[in-house]
Amino acid sequence: MGMVKEIMGQTMVETLCWSSQPNSFWPKRQRTVSMLPNFFELKTMLQLPSPPFTKLDECSKRYLAPNPLNVTFTIAGTVTVKNTEITDHKEMMMALMHQHFDTRERGIVLQLVSTEIDPRTMETKLSNPVELKLLKHFKAGAKRSKCELEFEIDSDFGLPGAITVTNKYDKEIFVEGFCIEGVVDIVCNSWIQPEKIDPEERIFFSNKAYLPCHTPAGLKELRKEELRLLRGNGKGVRKRCERVYDYDVYNDLGNPEKGRENMRPILGGTTEYPSPRRCRTGRPSTTTDRKCESRVNSSVETYVPRDEVFEGRRKKSLDEEKLKGTTRNLIPFVRSCMNKCGDFKQLSDVQQIYKRKQVDKVKPEKGTTAPWSTSRIKNHVEDYFKFNTPRIINAASDCCIRDEELGRQALAGINPLSIQRLEVFPPVSGLDPSIYGAQKSALKEEHIISHLDGMSVEEAMAEKKLFVLDYHDAYLPFLNGMNAQEDRKTYATRTIFYLTPLGTLKPIAIELSLSEGESSKQVLTPPLDATSYWLWQIAKAHVCSNDAGVHQLVHHWLRTHACMEPFIIATHRQLSVMHPIFKLLKPHLKHTLQINALAREALINEGGIIESVFSPGKYSIEIISAAYKDWRFDMEALPADLIRRGVAEPDPTQPHGLRLLIEDYPYANDGLLIWFALENLVRTYVNYYYPDGNMVRSDNELQDWYSEIINVGHADHANANWWSTLSTPSHLTSILTTFIWVVSVQHSAVNFGQYPLGGYVPMRSPHMKKLLPQVGNAEEYKQIMEDPEGYLLSCLPNLLESTMFLAVINILSNHSPDEEYLGQRKDLSDWASDPEIIQAFYKFSMDLKRIEKEIEKRNKDPKRRNRCGAGIPPYDLLMASSHPGVTGRGVPNSITI
Repeated sequence: MGMVKEIMGQTMVETLCWSSQPNSFWPKRQRTVSMLPNFFELKTMLQLPSPPFTKLDECSKRYLAPNPLNVTFTIAGTVTVKNTEITDHKEMMMALMHQHFDTRERGIVLQLVSTEIDPRTMETKLSNPVELKLLKHFKAGAKRSKCELEFEIDSDFGLPGAITVTNKYDKEIFVEGFCIEGVVDIVCNSWIQPEKIDPEERIFFSNKAYLPCHTPAGLKELRKEELRLLRGNGKGVRKRCERVYDYDVYNDLGNPEKGRENMRPILGGTTEYPSPRRCRTGRPSTTTDRKCESRVNSSVETYVPRDEVFEGRRKKSLDEEKLKGTTRNLIPFVRSCMNKCGDFKQLSDVQQIYKRKQVDKVKPEKGTTAPWSTSRIKNHVEDYFKFNTPRIINAASDCCIRDEELGRQALAGINPLSIQRLEVFPPVSGLDPSIYGAQKSALKEEHIISHLDGMSVEEAMAEKKLFVLDYHDAYLPFLNGMNAQEDRKTYATRTIFYLTPLGTLKPIAIELSLSEGESSKQVLTPPLDATSYWLWQIAKAHVCSNDAGVHQLVHHWLRTHACMEPFIIATHRQLSVMHPIFKLLKPHLKHTLQINALAREALINEGGIIESVFSPGKYSIEIISAAYKDWRFDMEALPADLIRRGVAEPDPTQPHGLRLLIEDYPYANDGLLIWFALENLVRTYVNYYYPDGNMVRSDNELQDWYSEIINVGHADHANANWWSTLSTPSHLTSILTTFIWVVSVQHSAVNFGQYPLGGYVPMRSPHMKKLLPQVGNAEEYKQIMEDPEGYLLSCLPNLLESTMFLAVINILSNHSPDEEYLGQRKDLSDWASDPEIIQAFYKFSMDLKRIEKEIEKRNKDPKRRNRCGAGIPPYDLLMASSHPGVTGRGVPNSITI
């Protein structure tokens, strides 16, 4: 055995075992290695002057260190390549025609990398390079090609730990993976650029996880080199084919070349406009403002690292949804052009936007035998241009949102993150009084005392029965500018809710503020007559409009998309793909950079959908920046967020150590179940790799990762004292759990219900066009007295604005056919030798299935009136699984649309 170890190498022998056949030596899985000699042949070979194998060419000799025994082996592997551009049918015919005439070297070149170094040269051991001709393996109609290939390795090569790939074709190739059965699995899933574009060899490491200190000697330098390439040099224009992850400020949202009106502040790097950083693209600056990056156009697209770009079914699904949205806007566009205005005149105009219910079940007309009558065909053609009926429409009351529905949506709607307990009455503004004045609230005890079931205000607050949606400080600094925009009128609102004995929230007062001082503030309370009824409805519409803006700009874009982007960039730059933390986070990083790039192109940019549809208009990005000043990563953890908002209190007697002050709070109830299941998974994972604090503190990749997130990705908060240290497994567990929670569960809670729960404009208008009718305005008062419903509808977006809004939120609420949901892992082979980790993932998956059953049970409980009742949609947003499309449920692993 000692002689065999000397010949084969210690590491290689440890991976092999004696076969049951006498006098033979085989790997554990015989198909792994071909042409491997038996023991008798091995002894014979040692006596030969030269080995009975094919001699290596000169290129191979340069890569293999001299072997005194000169014994080589052939080891077989399989590489899987996706059949894309280079192997599609059109190019295939051209390639076959030129195959016999083109003398250039074409193929992909692969080379095995050992986990060991040669003690004589102190360099990593490499196999001979093998060139693979893809054309020989192409099969028409096949989605991928699996190609067998053989490598010659030296007898003391050791275990393969990586593979290098060079693309000698003229176009990029997508390599899915490589494996030597029973020895090594390597997941690639990456585009390999032609050698003439990127001369650097691509390196792909085995699936096995290694902390930096445990990295095999043969892979250490390659591990560092791969990270160096991913970081780039921070210079130049990024090209579509590159894989560089770098940071920049938000200097690409405005379009100064179109004029001053189209300029927008640069977000990030200043105390006035702080912001998280985005992925750097390096586009040239504009000619009129050297600090601003030029906008994208038909010939220039926003750069994201190549492997982040949407491909396949995801891209096809997104393109189809865009086409549907465009189609559904055709008729409204024509109508708006014809009548100049397009305002809704009556409620039936709004209802015409949506398809008729159960259109596919329409029965043939009486007296006809044809399954498709003319009228039925006409109905189906009309419905093709209409939107699906959102489930929330069942909770509508004509063109108004009911009082109880307003309170319910604060707990179980698409923005359950704003409701907070009222701890001071009247509410106090946090704005700087030297800039904005005293900002004293107009709310007084007489406004709400009659709605407190006999309690005083002090007693109601002591009993923790009063809650508030407070959008005063978010809007007031920008009100003058917002209201100066065409067809935009809004207030800074505060809404006081009372927690009823039934566990529901009832609005009892709405404060509407303008920025001209205390005289501009007015308070409305639940109506007593017909006139006050309609004024109350208009006030609630303004509250919903404020809520829609804060939801989209702050809770959705800022807190999930923008604030998590630096975490994603830093993970790629500082954590090797071999790092166990990278492997844990990998499914939670996908798609976000591409989505955020698309958002900068068409959503949050100057003239984009957000500015066109929502009340803040051109002040949207300033509201985002102002909200970022108060952002804290430590408060993004669900328990911390609930406690901060005063809707929960620590209580060790409760199952999760937390007591909700609103017992039927669907987002919090369901979210806590997932939070603690997720935290248990992460804790088990972290403790497995980091048994003590020394392991955490000595991990240079991990420490650099966290430091870069703080000091570069969130540089404007770098000096904040709320960042936790990263010195113990507990700290790491908290940081990772919070990140995964935000990009999966919290994002799902505020995103995938946008159309099902917010797609009825009268209940949730993205902007308002009118303020309350003023006493001195006889024309407005005459209109509301004669046609109150018409007046309210005239406050809402017009037909075209409404359909544009619905088309966008329908796309945002859509699940792709290739979505991967929380609890689903396709890469468990990474932990093939770590059964404890596989068991932890399996337990988490089972926990989520049990949580889904518990949510189903809660949705059927009539005592839970915020999620069960006549016309009330169930709260499914935190059900982890879903099928494709707009489902109002499903928690993807990452921030996706």
